[in-house]
Formats: sequence, structure tokens, C-alpha cells
Amino acid sequence: MARMNITLPAMGEGVIEATINKWLVSEGSQVKEDDLLVEVATDKVDSEVPAPASGTLVSIIAKEGSVTRVGDVLAIIETNVEQTPEESVKINKEVERIRETIETIKQERNEVEVLSKDMKSRTPSGKFLSPLVRSIAAREGISYSDLDSATGTGMDGRITKDDILNILENRKNKVETAIGPDRIEAVKTAKKIIPSETQVREDEVIPMDRIRKLIAEHMVMSKRTSPHVTSFIDADVTRLVNWRNANKDKFLASEGQKLTLTPIFIDAAAKALYEFPMVNISVDGTNIIKKKNINIGMATALPDGNLIVPVIRNANEKSLIGLAKAVNDLAERARSNKLKPDEVTGGTFTITNFGSYNNLAGTPIINQPQAAILGTGVVRKTPAVIETPDGDMIAIRQIMILSLSYDHRVIDGALAGRFLHKIKEILENYSSDNNLTF
Repeated sequence: MARMNITLPAMGEGVIEATINKWLVSEGSQVKEDDLLVEVATDKVDSEVPAPASGTLVSIIAKEGSVTRVGDVLAIIETNVEQTPEESVKINKEVERIRETIETIKQERNEVEVLSKDMKSRTPSGKFLSPLVRSIAAREGISYSDLDSATGTGMDGRITKDDILNILENRKNKVETAIGPDRIEAVKTAKKIIPSETQVREDEVIPMDRIRKLIAEHMVMSKRTSPHVTSFIDADVTRLVNWRNANKDKFLASEGQKLTLTPIFIDAAAKALYEFPMVNISVDGTNIIKKKNINIGMATALPDGNLIVPVIRNANEKSLIGLAKAVNDLAERARSNKLKPDEVTGGTFTITNFGSYNNLAGTPIINQPQAAILGTGVVRKTPAVIETPDGDMIAIRQIMILSLSYDHRVIDGALAGRFLHKIKEILENYSSDNNLTF
């Protein structure tokens, strides 16, 4: 009999820990190789950890609700088969890969700390403030003087998350003390005795779930990081709509896939990004990172009302058929919670489709650390002035509005305008001659 440790595997770029959501088997259970053992949640996506071999699950180490790091032991499985030398080498390689991932993430965090020193990461008296502490202080309106007066319990007197939460608790206690316990109790009693409209029709308090909290923090961080500017342009996509309507049935019969407008928008954006690479960038301190690959994320609404952004890597290298298959596959697995961690990381540009909900346009928030995001509005029939050899005429055309939000630190209006006009140009001239044949 041999015992094997089941460890938390590498969960994707930038992911170092996960929360144990739910064990799918119990101690003593017989499992087969690749059976799903446990659901885990990261700040990127939920996932499952499979059994590395068949055997008996003899011990669960990581309890539900606990937070574990990549490489930590989750459980122990007992197998009837001794490990071969090849399996031992494979396991050792996996452990080494996990260690390398952890070291890489540690290095990235060290780099963030170095950069944060140039971003006023210390109080006037010199106390160090981590990015987490700074974000809580900004959200709760805690001043530098309050932070200076606090006693840090971290290494070298650093202010920790618990310290700043204590500041908030003390602030709450001071308010209650100022009001007085008698008055507080009187107010509580009055609410029980005196009928009021509030009691009759109380508001429902809905706590944010984990994903909504992450989305909220990411959105606030983006607005705080980048000065947002949004430019708009309309596009006459009559030719595109007619071409798509004429080919969607052929496409379904030939490829077994629905042909929506989304892969076409991604195709147009990828071509425009290739021509304007200074939109396909991110910011690192005072450096501009020009991305080598064009990885486009597509904002996808989930059944529970939350949002996730799966990424199509090297979108400029894919055909329309390849893009359509990727879009349909990622969207379906996103809605069924089956995306892999690597499929929601590494994006360099994002597209969000307001038209899905019959909206004309919107001003999307940049998906950090990217520098721009494209919003696509609903396509609708609109009377428009068109030029003909016989003069201007009014005709019914299929018109949509494109909106581009961009980081004005590194992208100016001229570049954004040329980029947006290029997408308009591609969409207005989209046809089967240069995109799809059957």
C-alpha cells in the first residue's frame, strides 16, 4: 500500500492561494483516477481538483472554508499500486513546477512593493502601508494621522489588515459612546414598540457574494488607477448584417456553430490592434508595456448576475471560424462554471457587448491592467443620409454605436480616434470575400 499527497495544483497566472469551497467525497471513500474530489475558489475562477490515482481517501487535511496555498496538502489518498520511477519523476517535476510558480509570484509581489514606495506607501512618520491597507483606508476614509497614531502589530511595526480593522471598530465604539448606551437602548426599544413604515416595509439587505465583492473592488481600483476617457463613433453595418444573415445557416450546417456578431467584433478589434499596437498596452509605474500578443477578453454575464471575462489568446491569428468556435465554447463553459483559471487571465484588451440588452451605448470601465476596452451597442434600423452618384438620399440602414474607454495617461484622443475609426472601417466593409468562404 502506498500513500500519496493530494496538493493544491498551480491554478493559473498570478494565483497563489484558493479557498476550499466543498469536498465532493468524504474520508474513507473509494475514488477512481480523475474523479473530482474538491471544489476550490480563487480570485479568478472556481475550479475542481481531481484524484491523481485510484484508491481510498484516508484523510482530509484542508477543511471547508480554509484558505490553502499552491503546493499545500489537501488530502491523503492510499493506493494499492506502488509508484513507478517514472511516476515519481512526474510528481517531482510537478512539485518543482509549483515551487517555481510560487517563487515567480513572490518576485512579482516584491516588484509591486518596490513600485508602491513611489506611490506614497508610507505615512508622514514613515510607517509602511501595504496595498491592501491603503485600499481599506481609502474606502473607509481613514486619514494618515489616524494611521500614524495606530500601533502596528506586524513585522517592524507595520500596520496590518487587523490593525486597520481595529481602527474602524474603535471608531464605531466612540460613536456609540458619544450617543450613550441608554439612548441606544431606548432607540432599539422604540423600534420594537412603535409601528413605522420602515417596520412594515423593510428594505431587503443582500450581502454581496464573493464574486460580486471581487468585481466591485476591481472596478473601484480601475477608476482610481486610470483617468478614463470615452470616445464614440457610429458604424453603418448594413453590409455586415446582410452578409451574416445570408451565411449563418450555411455556417451552422458546415461548422456546427452559431455565427453571432461577437466573433466578428473580436476579429475587427484584433485587426485594429495589430495596426495600432500602442492601444494593446499596459502601464507599470512610469513604464509602458507594449504587449507582444493580442489576447482579447469578452465580458460574459453569468446566470447569477455576476460577470466574468474569458480570454481568447492570439485572436489576430485565428480565422473567423476559429473565433466563432472559441467564443461559443468559452461562453457556454463560463455560464456552466467550467472555465479553467488560465482562461480568464492574460487579456490585453476587452470587449463588452451592450447590444445584448438592446442598449445603444455605454462607457465601460477599463479591465486593469489593460489600457482600453471596447463597447458595442445594439444594431438597429435607422434612417440615415447616404451618398449616391445621384446625390444624397435618406435610407433605412443598420447602425450601431461603438464606444472606446481608454487610459488617458498613455492613450491620447488622436490615437483612440484613429483606432476606433479603423474598427468602424473594418465592420462597414466586412464581407465573405475576405473573411469566410464555404
